[in-house]
Amino acid sequence: MDQALFRKFCKLAHDKAGIHLKEGKESLVQARVAKRLRALGLDHPREYLEYMERDESGEELVLFLDVISTNFTNFFREPDHFDVLAEDVKRLVLEKGRRRIRLWSAASSSGEEPYTMAITVLEALEGAPADFRILATDISTRMLARAEEGVYAAGRLEGVPKAFRHKYFERIGRRGSEEESYRIRPAVRERVVFRRLNLADPPFPMQGPLDVVFCRNVMIYFDQPVRQRLVSEIERLLAPGGLLCIGHSETLSTVKNHLKYIRSSVFRNSVDAEVLQGAS
Repeated sequence: MDQALFRKFCKLAHDKAGIHLKEGKESLVQARVAKRLRALGLDHPREYLEYMERDESGEELVLFLDVISTNFTNFFREPDHFDVLAEDVKRLVLEKGRRRIRLWSAASSSGEEPYTMAITVLEALEGAPADFRILATDISTRMLARAEEGVYAAGRLEGVPKAFRHKYFERIGRRGSEEESYRIRPAVRERVVFRRLNLADPPFPMQGPLDVVFCRNVMIYFDQPVRQRLVSEIERLLAPGGLLCIGHSETLSTVKNHLKYIRSSVFRNSVDAEVLQGAS
């Protein structure tokens, strides 16, 4: 793949999904485009670009973005965020008596993050009655399909405490075999709703307010304008005092925002809920 063609694919990924592919990623782009070439029986990446231009349905563009986007995740990744989530849910439900909690996993990939959020909240509530729902979004239809299935190979559960495996997963296949896998139990699955969403294209259809937003390890793929639009939209959706967790390798220092720094990679809506209630 020559440089001119590489730049065309980069521009397409940026214009349609905000994905910023830097110089030096030629081999990555070529390898992932090759998957679509094989699927379509095409011989050259240039043919693939022409194919997408002719595809008025836009379906192939979605499949291109599926293969070009990076999807790495696991259960309880960056575990301190789930400790913060548990503390916040306890504060809202057990201390303040809230009965409705809304959460958003903005880049849910194959589902490990939103399911971990659901497990964390179930454990934190300790059986207390509360209506909590998690919206899980991703740009990849392929990842969303895997997430909705809720089935994971045994090796993908290495970060899950053993007690949680028995409580929140159902084993499928013979233990120790290549077919051994685990399915999310309905008590967890029913708390999560999966939807396709392009984070580079706000405003989003959700109205909010959202109590907790996890937008982790996705902004590193965006350039400055896209990050700014995304953070501004998250601020719009966050409830007063709402919580935002970003990836540990990410920062908000380069974007304008009114979020209050709590600790590394954790922020809160700077308009505190109690202040608003006192002023009403």
